Amino acid sequence: MNIEMIRAAQKRGQGHVRYTPMLSSPFLDDIAGRRLFLKAECLQHTGSFKFRGGWSALSGMDAELCAKGVIAFSSGNHAQGVALAAKMHGTSSVIIMPADAPRVKIENTKALGAEVVLYDRETEDRDVIGDTLSKERGLTLVKPFDEPLVIAGQGTCGLEIAEQAQEHAIKDAEVITCCGGGGLTSGIAMALEAEQPSFKVRPAEPEGFDDVARSLREGTIQRNTAMTGSICDAIITPQPGDLTFPIMKRLCGAGFVVSEDECLRAMALAFERLRVVIEPGGAAALAAALFHGNELNSDTVIVTASGGNVDRAVFERALATLE
Repeated sequence: MNIEMIRAAQKRGQGHVRYTPMLSSPFLDDIAGRRLFLKAECLQHTGSFKFRGGWSALSGMDAELCAKGVIAFSSGNHAQGVALAAKMHGTSSVIIMPADAPRVKIENTKALGAEVVLYDRETEDRDVIGDTLSKERGLTLVKPFDEPLVIAGQGTCGLEIAEQAQEHAIKDAEVITCCGGGGLTSGIAMALEAEQPSFKVRPAEPEGFDDVARSLREGTIQRNTAMTGSICDAIITPQPGDLTFPIMKRLCGAGFVVSEDECLRAMALAFERLRVVIEPGGAAALAAALFHGNELNSDTVIVTASGGNVDRAVFERALATLE
């Protein structure tokens, strides 16, 4: 992995990947106790940053392999990103999704033309299912985070943050990312190392699924004991990636661990003050900035709102926190 791969991914994505806005609100600044900017990846195609990696992977893939079709596993956001990228490339996609994924994500993935295969997180191994289908059908696996082309695609978000920071005359900041396996976090960290080296990237995760924070603290990859039980489904992974963790270990600061209630409150405040819809996992970084200010070291914080694919019932729970 290197910065040239990220720049190449950005070039391939021109005219296809949305350049998402970086939003701010004086009301959120007051709560955070500092300048706060929100990179609205919830407004990306398919409602999350995952389209960046999906497009990068397929556009950088050998044309013959791409034509045979692709396969991916995801709780929903990577699923939709790969499904749309495959559709735009005129090829087929098979997506392996947990049966307990939000219904909106399953239905949207099907609507984008993908064949969806559901599995039980507790009793079935998605890797085994994916390996079997890949071999049977000759499909190319597009990993959700531990894949150079995917990391490069997510890194294009970091290149945009660097450009937008210059527009706002931001010279020093902490950049908090919603973090699962580390594709977005490591990609952004590499991009900012090249373009804004004074910025420090820090991951945010939900309580009980803080494998990256623990890994950074211990210096070795740590694994989660559970794979279900959080509304932050978008950023639940078994452990950091073998490719992503060394990048994060080298470039990132300490991780944040946020509660579900904090994510719900952050979702509500984002809607009330910025008029954007964020899902629980996509609100983890904002929750860290708003409610863990004592753990921040700078006067400016930039957060990723990494996804907005939320079921209505969960969003109503979030809005109820304002009452």
